[in-house]
Amino acid sequence: MIPQGNTLLLRLEGPFQAWGNNSKFIIRRTMGAPTKSGVLGLICCAMGVRRENSREELQKLNGKLAMGVRIDRPGTRWWDYHTVGAKYGILQAAGGIKKNDKTKKPETLVTRREYLCDASFLVVLQGDPSEIELVRRALENPVWPVFLGRKSCPPSMPIVARPARNEDWTNPMDCRDLVTALETVPWHPRLPDDRPPTELQCLLEWRPSDDQPTAPSNTEVWYDRAVVFGGASQEARLVQRKAVTLTAGKALQERTSPPQRARANYRNKQFRDARACRLKSDHGLCVFCKAPATTVQHITYRNAGGNESQDDLRSLCRLCHDAVTMIEYGLGMGLDRINPEDLRWRDRIIQKRSEILNWRSEERRRRALREAPEKVRNELLEQEGE
Repeated sequence: MIPQGNTLLLRLEGPFQAWGNNSKFIIRRTMGAPTKSGVLGLICCAMGVRRENSREELQKLNGKLAMGVRIDRPGTRWWDYHTVGAKYGILQAAGGIKKNDKTKKPETLVTRREYLCDASFLVVLQGDPSEIELVRRALENPVWPVFLGRKSCPPSMPIVARPARNEDWTNPMDCRDLVTALETVPWHPRLPDDRPPTELQCLLEWRPSDDQPTAPSNTEVWYDRAVVFGGASQEARLVQRKAVTLTAGKALQERTSPPQRARANYRNKQFRDARACRLKSDHGLCVFCKAPATTVQHITYRNAGGNESQDDLRSLCRLCHDAVTMIEYGLGMGLDRINPEDLRWRDRIIQKRSEILNWRSEERRRRALREAPEKVRNELLEQEGE
């Protein structure tokens, strides 16, 4: 059985990206797709790992996480120039730094830098579920702002890829390999008249296995396995190119109506009977907080409409039900929803419950102030201001 959540999907998209590899100080080129050192640098930034402390973290991430990249839009290569001060200066052929004839200060050094404009990449990280969860949490709540290769390249959308409401996949997800994950996620058009490609080019990290102990002849060597940040410390990594065809998201890509699916019918007698049986089997208690249960939650809608089984439902109190539903809508989940008994959702549900309670308390306070006599309202406001 494949462990849950072994694959994390990242969407790297923005006006500019730059993924340097074997660049020189004056001329800095970019690779045509995200490098592993760049992606791990983004993750370390989100985790708050400093350059001088990055060696140990990079060793762990390089070993535990395999990476694949799908080139959804390759973008356009574009050059810009930057001036560099800090007394770097321009070296003279005779030695020393060239100085301005008038100011006698070092001449400003001009560097050329290459970027990818309007590119979009789907990056897949696969490894141990516990490590995947740590990376996901860091990227969703970064310690420092994250960038697409260079500090001048902010992302234009959340790094952790989110499915649309009519897409039947979750993030993290369970996949046998990198190719399966890259084939599963739909291609998203940028403009209304964009036509879906028949296939997409991918870059897959190759690792030796029992079935394939030696690398194929078409394997490329990328020097993007970072050892430590802050210096030119890059080791070799083997990468294979592969064209994949998508197995999901056809309805979205071809602009056709989404297929009909089963929906909950709360007036249906079969559903009411299933609801009553579930509440009875849970002894009338919320499966999450053990408060009196007032409703049931669908953890899957695959049998909705009157064919629900006991395993499709969970008893919840109104607060937990609202918290779970808000999380589901925020993630744009499809047929399969949140099981509140699953421990990986525990912290999120607790946090969302607290947010709801705080909001309700604040709303009660506002309502009380609105309904109170003017004199009492002014006294309360003065007390709060003290």
